[in-house]
Amino acid sequence: MWMPVYRGLSILAGPLIKAILERRVAAGKEDPHRLGERRGLATQQRPAHKTVVWIHAASVGESVSALPLIDHILINDADAFVVLTSGTLSSARLMANRLPERAVHQFAPLDRPRWVRRFLSHWQPTVVTFIESEIWPNMIVEAKAAGLPVILVNGRMSVKSFKQWHRWRRLSQALFPKIDLVLAVDDSAATHFSALGARQVAVSGNLKLASPPLPLISADHHAFIAALGDRPIWLAASTHPGEDDIVLAAHAHLVQAHPDLLTVIVPRHPNRGGEIRDMATASGFSAVQRSEGRLPTPQTAIYVADTLGEIAVFFAAAPIVFVAGSLVPVGGHNPLEPCHFDCAVLFGPLMHKNAAIARRLLACGGAIEVSDAADLARQVGRLLTDPELGHIQAAAAATEARRNIDLIGTIYNQVAAFLKPSGQHHEGP
Repeated sequence: MWMPVYRGLSILAGPLIKAILERRVAAGKEDPHRLGERRGLATQQRPAHKTVVWIHAASVGESVSALPLIDHILINDADAFVVLTSGTLSSARLMANRLPERAVHQFAPLDRPRWVRRFLSHWQPTVVTFIESEIWPNMIVEAKAAGLPVILVNGRMSVKSFKQWHRWRRLSQALFPKIDLVLAVDDSAATHFSALGARQVAVSGNLKLASPPLPLISADHHAFIAALGDRPIWLAASTHPGEDDIVLAAHAHLVQAHPDLLTVIVPRHPNRGGEIRDMATASGFSAVQRSEGRLPTPQTAIYVADTLGEIAVFFAAAPIVFVAGSLVPVGGHNPLEPCHFDCAVLFGPLMHKNAAIARRLLACGGAIEVSDAADLARQVGRLLTDPELGHIQAAAAATEARRNIDLIGTIYNQVAAFLKPSGQHHEGP
């Protein structure tokens, strides 16, 4: 019953959705030149005689985690072509520079039947793959109506999400059995997906464990190192509102013992760069923004790295990295990314999106959990004072990061079993 209700409401809500999109354009949250993609209107041609794989990811983190899978698909099938969709400007900009040949980015069609059918009609994919927790009813229903297999890779299902889906069990009972394969990150998620009706569920492990090191542009790295000189440095990576003031408070503690310290803040959303610079200035610190083309000078206390796709430059320069999104209720970002660069890693207690990775790093001595600004300052200060401790921690973290790179082969093999010719697609009313 609830599936027809959902579909009916999504059809009737067309004018409202279009108005919301227009407001998002005005707010700088949508690309006005690519707005048609949100309605399923492709801005690129489908390549002829190619096996098209549609991979849908929510934003930056999920898109980055999909890159090793995309590489495996393209390396193992010369006729394959990947369409990666996501819903944020930041992910679109990053993927423009990170996607390999024979792969393109499109903004995901919003979950309205006609728009999804329009997308499917143009791209004619052979398989639909969702990353992590991207479960959209109309996308799944329309894919199945077109005879396509639907796969959920790196499937996550928290207790809270499970309870919500269970509360709407008539919808979930109509939806989850349509998913052909769920590759869950752990046993708990697998149990939840099975209980909701998914037919084939396997525990594949976490796709993020298989991520290779982020690409590093040597010229940018050398320029930053030259500007840094021999100053001590630490990095707060992918911060969210509420964390920047914590980092600035930690910096205020740390400069008492390390007066020439440089603190680098990389905001998760670069458009917050000016706001963070103003916060730092109001706290009495000299701050500059990378988006303005500036490098730190000896007088710079806070360097706001508000650009996309350059975080590896700072991982490679900073021996100590605080992984943000973990002192505010965001769920924490991937703590393995800095581990590939021999960094000592710290994060807060709110790491539920990467809980298994966090536990493994803590267990092997590759990470430290901090609770607040004072604790963050204390732990960073300890590592600055005794670099050998940081080297030991970084070595343990690097070993853990490299342990699971082969995992992607297992995940690819399970996805590859569904790469088969697609059926005919059509666009209805």
